Amino acid sequence: MSTELSKERELDGLVEQTTEGQSRQTDRQSNRHTDTAGSRKMASIPEYYAGKNLMITGATGFMGKVLLEKLLRSCPEVKALYILVRPKSGQSMQERVSDMMTCKLFDRVREDNPDFHQKIIPISSELTQPGLGISPEDVERLTACIDIIFHCAATIRFDEHLRHAVQLNVIGTQQLLSLAQQMQHLEAFVHVSTAYANCNRRHIDEVIYPPPVEPRKLIDALEWMDDNMVNDITPRLIGARPNTYTYTKALAEYVVQQEQDKLNIAIIRPSIVGASWQEPFPGWIDNFNGPSGVFIAAGKGILRTMKANNDAVADLIPVDVVVNLTLSAGWYTAVHRPKKTLVYNCTTGGINPFHWGEIEYHVMSSFKRNPLEQAFRRPNANITSNNLIYQYWILVSHKFPAFIYDSFLRLSGKKPHMMRIFDRLHKAIGLLDYFSAQDWDWNCDNMSMLLGQLSPEDKKMFNFDVRQLNWPEYIDNYCIGTKKYVLNEEMTDIPVARQHLRKLRNIRYVFNTCLVVFFWRVFIARSLMARNIWYFVAQHTSLLLTSLSEHLTPLTDVLERYYKSFF
Repeated sequence: MSTELSKERELDGLVEQTTEGQSRQTDRQSNRHTDTAGSRKMASIPEYYAGKNLMITGATGFMGKVLLEKLLRSCPEVKALYILVRPKSGQSMQERVSDMMTCKLFDRVREDNPDFHQKIIPISSELTQPGLGISPEDVERLTACIDIIFHCAATIRFDEHLRHAVQLNVIGTQQLLSLAQQMQHLEAFVHVSTAYANCNRRHIDEVIYPPPVEPRKLIDALEWMDDNMVNDITPRLIGARPNTYTYTKALAEYVVQQEQDKLNIAIIRPSIVGASWQEPFPGWIDNFNGPSGVFIAAGKGILRTMKANNDAVADLIPVDVVVNLTLSAGWYTAVHRPKKTLVYNCTTGGINPFHWGEIEYHVMSSFKRNPLEQAFRRPNANITSNNLIYQYWILVSHKFPAFIYDSFLRLSGKKPHMMRIFDRLHKAIGLLDYFSAQDWDWNCDNMSMLLGQLSPEDKKMFNFDVRQLNWPEYIDNYCIGTKKYVLNEEMTDIPVARQHLRKLRNIRYVFNTCLVVFFWRVFIARSLMARNIWYFVAQHTSLLLTSLSEHLTPLTDVLERYYKSFF
């Protein structure tokens, strides 16, 4: 009798658990569009994240690290941060995480809470593997506790092979969504995309556009195609898009949208992510990606020209702005549960535009005030949209000096390397041509709406109001940040770096003078007509320079402009 009663109780318990699970799934699907009531709706962003378990993909990347730091510093009551990490370059998962946490980025968090690392729980994962390479034990652990997912992982290489880009950006996202649907307490899934996912359009609304191809069909096709076939069809597939990165990010957005009836989803579309604006300190940057490598090459005097439209909007967005918007969107999505997936175009062009020509001016000015150490030449880059002029400057200002320098190295018995550096530089800036030669019109209504939903305290702590961004100050901090955090140069060594620039200037003047003498001896001195023309031009140029030196600037600055215009 007691055995039968026990079996009945176990059966009742099993039915009750099944009913409860079905009820929870039904509630997530059918009632997700209603706002939550009570204190949860009124909670501030730090209050909402208090006690929550969060999962972050791409946490060891640039944006992922800033997101991690911001959560630890501004939401100190967060319960745990689970980060998906893969072993890389001979380092184990634990070694990668330990190295990351010693980074200067976490200095402010370390001061407030020396034991902050205890909240960071690494999970071994590999996005290219089935099931994301997560062990069954970790899957069970994650599905039982995660409240919010921030999906930041992706390959950001513009020239990535299509097969690998699809594997990371599309299939990896699909598998993460499958894992998310198993999570019992998940309240929001925040996917980080790019504002250029639909760059084949000039006006981009905060909507998910139809995909260029059905993702499932492409994935199936890639399974039987060899690499040569994939290379052949890639240009046709990506069409008007410039690379596989923007193409696969568009596909990933569509994949995410398909799950909006099962999950609370938000999509963040940042434009060109650059150094921090305010947090954790101005100008923080830790890599050469995007504009950072271009700025450094210009500051070192290696980059002398770049193909871009001076009047086109350079849609830079500080990384802390993106992170603040991402955390705010996670809060809004979980608390208010919008009826459909909300897309946030995280851009500056339509709100606080800044142009490539202005960036050129301020970058050059900053590096002349705060020069980089051991510069190859004085910072003096120029931007042009004319391909003929661009190729001319590539030849005169890049390849010719590189050839001379490598020849000197060969004569000195050293291995030449400057031409190789310039080849890599040309390849890198060539990948940016598409984005620097034109601009786009992004709708940012959802971004403005979300800002209006924040309390005054949250607006201050999670500021993403780009109207307040002072571009000259930001660019100056950006350039200093590349010096301090990427190149690890000391600000106290700036006087020595300035002295080095003065030496380079003198060398340039001597070289240009010798070039003038050579030009005179070979081409001018042998022709009476050429000499007369030369004397005429030289006389009037001298009068002009004298006038300018008396009324506008010191003579040395005028001579510098003179040499620049002719050489």
